[in-house]
Order: sequence, then structure tokens, then C-alpha cells
Amino acid sequence: MKRILMSGAMALVLSAPTYADGHLDGETVLATVNGEAITIGHLIAMRQMLPAEYQTLPDQVLFDGMLEQLIQQQVLAEAAEAGELSREIELGLENERRAFLAAMFMDDVAMAELSEDDLQAEYDAIYGEAEPVVEYNAAHILLETEEEAQSMIDQLAEGADFAELAAENSTGPSGPNGGALGWFGAGMMVPEFEEAVFGLEVGEVSAPVQTQFGWHVVLLNETREQAPPTLEDVAAELEDSLRRARVDARLEELTQAAEIERPEVEIDPAVIRDQGLIAE
Repeated sequence: MKRILMSGAMALVLSAPTYADGHLDGETVLATVNGEAITIGHLIAMRQMLPAEYQTLPDQVLFDGMLEQLIQQQVLAEAAEAGELSREIELGLENERRAFLAAMFMDDVAMAELSEDDLQAEYDAIYGEAEPVVEYNAAHILLETEEEAQSMIDQLAEGADFAELAAENSTGPSGPNGGALGWFGAGMMVPEFEEAVFGLEVGEVSAPVQTQFGWHVVLLNETREQAPPTLEDVAAELEDSLRRARVDARLEELTQAAEIERPEVEIDPAVIRDQGLIAE
């Protein structure tokens, strides 16, 4: 479809033939190339394989572009088949056929209907016993030395404003914003910083905290409990997970049932670059 927007192709507008009663089906012929039919079915199958960015094009644009593309492909394919096909082309065709059939089969597996019970069971397995997650809202002043950090703490004890000190002294990117870090949960900050935050009471300022970034003075503003997401919130994510699991399970089942032999042959992996092995 790289040439679907080609100006010459877009100029072609063909109307699909109909039966006497106006009925169309997948076998309705749109064009013939040296006697080889191109049908509505060919266009439908082609559209299903288009990248997402083409799927949103107007139907008329897609219809005209795909039909012209198929006509051109048929002309070129016939020219290629006029002579003896090289082994390289035969191997490429085998790979394309294998890949296409595999993709279509696994797509059917993945897209089989999912029931509400399936989604509910997956949700219960993941979130059914999940406890609310504690989140923290904190600010910090990042400094180069412990002495500087202690100086900030002393000034705060004397009534200095935390946000003003952060804006004037912090070397971190949050400094201009008063040192505000927003909301975060466990695992989102470096361990030493988290340990200090988790040990504070709301409104309390930490002792100097050293991390790989320097020395921090931390203020815990508030905490909250974040409840697990609802089924509605994560339905799309769960559906994707279930579909991937179906594919993995079916692939594993088929692979286990297949007779697969791997001859013990010593091969230099660089052989995949030797085009001469398939040239004729």
C-alpha cells in the first residue's frame, strides 16, 4: 500500500458490477488482468491487512487505491512468473504464505468472543484481594552537601517558608516549583528517599537524606489511599491480556503436539547473510 496515494492510481474510479437484482458478493468482479479476476473479496481481504493509518481513509479513496494496487500487482506478478522463478523468490513466497496463515489463525484465536464472566474472573484474580495503595505528596530541597541540608532544616525551624527555600536553593528541577514532587507511590523514588518519606508524619520535615543525586530535605504534605481500579477502568487492559494469553496457550498446545526435529548441525549464525546460498 505504499503507492496507494499515487496520483495516477487515485484517478481510477471503477464501479463494481452487480447481479440483476443489484446484489453484490465477494466474487463480484471489479477488473480482469489478462483474464485473471480481481474481486470485491480481494479488496475486502486487502483492507483488513492495511496499517492503522490507512484504515481511516475514506472508503472511496481506499476502494480506488486498492483496486489500482491489485491491478498493478497482478501485472507485475504475471511478468515475474513469465520466466522461471528463482529459488530466492520461491523461498520468499513460502515464508510469506507461512506468515500470513499463521497470523490469520492466531488472530482468529485471539479475537474469539470474551464473555463478561471471563473479564470478571480475570479482574478478581488480579485485583480481588488488592489492598488500597498509599500515595504520598511531598516536596524536597536538593543540595550538594549535608551541611547545606542541615542549614535548610535550621532555617525551617526558625519559620522560613519551605517553598521559598526550595525555589532559592534547590539544585533539582522541582526547585522553581517550590520543590513540589506531586503524588507518588512505593517504587517510584529511589529507596533512600522513599524510606525517609514513609517514616514522616504529615507536615514533618526530614533530617538530611543522602541519595545518588545529593542531599535532600523532605517535607511530607499529605497522604491518601488509592483504591484498586474498577473493572470498567481496566476492562480494555484485561481484555488484551486475556487475548494474548489465549494466543500463547494455543501456540504452546500446537507446538507441543507438533513433531519438531532440530538436527544437531554446527552452523555459523553469519550464514543468514550469505545471499549466494539461495541465488541461482
